[in-house]
Amino acid sequence: MTSQADSTLLLPDLLSILPLRETVLFPQAVLPLAVARAPSVRLVEEALAGSRLIGVITQRDPAVEEPGPGDLFPVGTAAVIHKAMRQPDGTLRLVVQGIARFRAVEIVQREPFLKARVEEVLEADAPPGDLEAQALARNAAALFQKIIALSPLLPDELAGVALNISDPGRLTDVIGASLPTLGTAAKQELLEAADVKLRLQKLVAALAKEAEVLELGSKIQSQIQSEMSKNQREYYLREQMKAIQKELGEADERSQEIQELRMKIEAAGMSEEARKEAFRELDRLAKMPAAAAEYTVTRTYLDWLIALPWRKETADQLDIVAARRILDEDHWALEKVKDRILEHLAVKKIQPGGKDPILCFVGPPGVGKTSLGKSIARALGRKFVRISLGGVRDEAEIRGHRRTYIGALPGQIIQGLRRAESQKPGLHAGRD
Repeated sequence: MTSQADSTLLLPDLLSILPLRETVLFPQAVLPLAVARAPSVRLVEEALAGSRLIGVITQRDPAVEEPGPGDLFPVGTAAVIHKAMRQPDGTLRLVVQGIARFRAVEIVQREPFLKARVEEVLEADAPPGDLEAQALARNAAALFQKIIALSPLLPDELAGVALNISDPGRLTDVIGASLPTLGTAAKQELLEAADVKLRLQKLVAALAKEAEVLELGSKIQSQIQSEMSKNQREYYLREQMKAIQKELGEADERSQEIQELRMKIEAAGMSEEARKEAFRELDRLAKMPAAAAEYTVTRTYLDWLIALPWRKETADQLDIVAARRILDEDHWALEKVKDRILEHLAVKKIQPGGKDPILCFVGPPGVGKTSLGKSIARALGRKFVRISLGGVRDEAEIRGHRRTYIGALPGQIIQGLRRAESQKPGLHAGRD
C-alpha cells in the first residue's frame, strides 16, 4: 500500500479530469469504466501516451453531457490506467485503480478536456488508543459480513478481504467501493470525509440501514417461500390423491358430488327449460370454491330443482260410490256440502279432460273445511298438502324469496309440491 508521503510525491500538481456518471472511485479500488464522450476519449489517449495517471471526479448531475467546473464534486480520486481496449464503435474500455484522494483547486483548462490544479486530501487518522474508532471499525466489519451473508449480489470472498484489513481508513474505502446498493451521494460523502473516524461513523450508519433492509427483505422472502412451499405441497398432495383415486376407480369428494348432481338432473325428468338452467347452475357450482357464500345458495337451488316431482303424478280414482262412503265416514250431516262435492266428482268422471274448478269452503274455524279437503283427497287417491295462510304478512313466503337473499327458500306452493312428491296433490289453503 502506498503511504501518504509517497502518494504526495507521486501526485502531480496538474491532472487531466475524467468526469464519471453515477460512479465513485475510491483509493486502492479497481474499477472498469466505459469512455464514450469525445473529450474523454482524447484525454485517455494522451494519458496512455504519457504517465497513465488521470483524475476522476463524479458529476453532480449524470444527465449533463459536457460537464463544466460547477457540474463536478470538489473531491475526486487520482487513478492509474492499467488496461485500455478500443471497441469497434470508437469507445474505450478501461480498467483503472485509485491511488489517492485529491481536491480540485482550480480548473486551468477546458478544451479539449478538463485539466485542474489539485492538492491531495490527507487522511486524519484516529489516535492509536481511540476505543471508539476501534469499535466503529469492528462494527463496520461485522455489519459488512452480515450484509454479504444476506445479499445475493456480493460474493462470500469479500468477507475474508474485509477481515484481513487492519487500517480503518482502508477498510472504509474497500467497503464503500464493494457495496453496490450504497448511493452515489453516500459514496461521495465517504470519499470527501478526510477524518477517518467521521468516515467510519457515516459508513456504520449506512451499513446498519442496509442490513435492516436486507433482513426485512429476507424475512418477507422467507414468508413468501414458506407460503409457496405450502401451496405447492398441497397441490402436489391433491394431484397424488387424484391419481390414486383414478387408479382405484374412485373420484375426489368434490368431483363425485358434481357427478352425482349431474346424474340426478338427468334422471329428474325436468322440462327442457328447467334442465338447461339446472346444468348451467351446475357448471357454475363446479368452478366455484366450496368456501364461497354463493356455493350454498346454488347447491340449495339445485337440490330443490332435483327434488320437485317433474314427472310424478297420481291417477284420480273417480268412484262416486266410494267417494260417498268416505265422505259419510269422515263427516256427519253436511248433506248439501257432500252433494255438491259428489256433483263435482261426477262431472269430472264424465269429462276427465276438462278444467278442474277450485272448490272454496267458507266458514268459521272448526266446521270441517280442512277435514273435507282431506276426505276429497282420500276419495281421489291424491296426497293432501295443507298450506296455512294465517299470520302470513310477506308475499315472498307464498311466491318465494329472491335467490340473492341469504337463506332464500321457494314459496309455500313449491314446498308443498316437494312434500307431496306429486304434480297433482290435493292442496288446501286456509286462514284458520
